[in-house]
Amino acid sequence: MDTYYKPEHLPRFGEIAEGSQPLADAFFSYYGKVFEDGALTAREKALIALAVAHTVQCPYCIDAYTSDSLAKGADLEQMTEAVHVACAIRGGASLVHGIQMLDQAKAQLM
Repeated sequence: MDTYYKPEHLPRFGEIAEGSQPLADAFFSYYGKVFEDGALTAREKALIALAVAHTVQCPYCIDAYTSDSLAKGADLEQMTEAVHVACAIRGGASLVHGIQMLDQAKAQLM
């Protein structure tokens, strides 16, 4: 099955600099600093990134942060729980938007 997603693109991420080296340098510098230990450990940040990757449905990010989470000591249970947190937030956000529908329906039915 053909797909837009090609796993072999992930290791080539840095090639995006060909279009603008200064912008790529700035982005990758920022990106690297974000994932350093700080108030959160690098492991905690990897788990957050894994959850966000599922929320934004980025297969490249899911692959990258699955590997990164494992490399930083997370286990399958922690990773699965992080994905469920993302699912709950995304599902809740969809559901709460139902109030907008409810208000519109009530206004039109009156």
